[in-house]
Amino acid sequence: MSTIKDIARETGLSLATISKYLNGGHVLDQNRERIEAAITKLDYKVNYFARGLKTNRSMTVGVLLPTISSPFFGRVVAAMDGRLRQCGYHSIVCSYDFDAQLEQEQLRLLVNINVDAIVFVPQQIDAETLMSIVQNVPVVLVDRAIPDYRCDAVVADSLNAIYSAMEALFRKQHSRVGLIVGPQDISTARERLIGYRRVHEDYNIPVDGELIQVGNYDLESGYRLFNALMDLKQPPSAVCVTNYDMTVGAITAAHERGIALPEQVDFIGFDNIDLCQVVTPPLPFVEQPMEEMGREAARIVLQRLDGGKEPPQLLRLKSKLSHV
Repeated sequence: MSTIKDIARETGLSLATISKYLNGGHVLDQNRERIEAAITKLDYKVNYFARGLKTNRSMTVGVLLPTISSPFFGRVVAAMDGRLRQCGYHSIVCSYDFDAQLEQEQLRLLVNINVDAIVFVPQQIDAETLMSIVQNVPVVLVDRAIPDYRCDAVVADSLNAIYSAMEALFRKQHSRVGLIVGPQDISTARERLIGYRRVHEDYNIPVDGELIQVGNYDLESGYRLFNALMDLKQPPSAVCVTNYDMTVGAITAAHERGIALPEQVDFIGFDNIDLCQVVTPPLPFVEQPMEEMGREAARIVLQRLDGGKEPPQLLRLKSKLSHV
């Protein structure tokens, strides 16, 4: 079995430098890369339990998501995990499958296995319950905020993203625009609906409640709600969808109905992750800064674990509208 001395011989670095890295300390990037390469080559087994007892840190960050199947969250976590690994931390990713009880159970699990921090995409949990579970563990919320809970959060500017998308459609002379939006117990979904209503108000266009369709941020919702909009006595001339999975569902429904997008029904989707490669002609998309969200979440986690005492940060990152 390989030892720390074997790593020292392989890398040419001192035992002190290697020990510092293995115990979660900061070393130069080139030294970190040499140590990691030696660990892999020599199949060195890090005793995380012993290291945790010595340093009072597990060098792990818990990541709790509503689902692990979402390409959006996959992009966010990949960017975050890459940055954390550069600093010697490992991500433990789990999901609660949109289940309120499991959401709390998974949080307790992460706390009980002594993660050093938690990156969390919340859905139904309230501030009081969250505080009682996490206690002193640093928490960074991603994509969504929790009312009355003061902690770091990294979100996209959902309100202005939808405002800009709707404004682009209004400028193309659309006055009846359908909105497929997410559950209103989620902060970002509420903000997107506010943006939809606000742009109507600013352009003096009445809001028709029939054109607002609320779904569950899944493919089936997008499919079903696009069909519901098209089945109205006076269907919209354009549709704005506010989530990637619902966008896929809506495009599928349009294809099955023989509706050409955007020629017959104008269309703006959300999070152009891979659809740009298969949809012809290219459709407009609201593109959220997924990688930036992940990197910023990692930056804040590392800042807190380094003893940062700054007031909680709420970062609202700008989205962009493509192919309009």
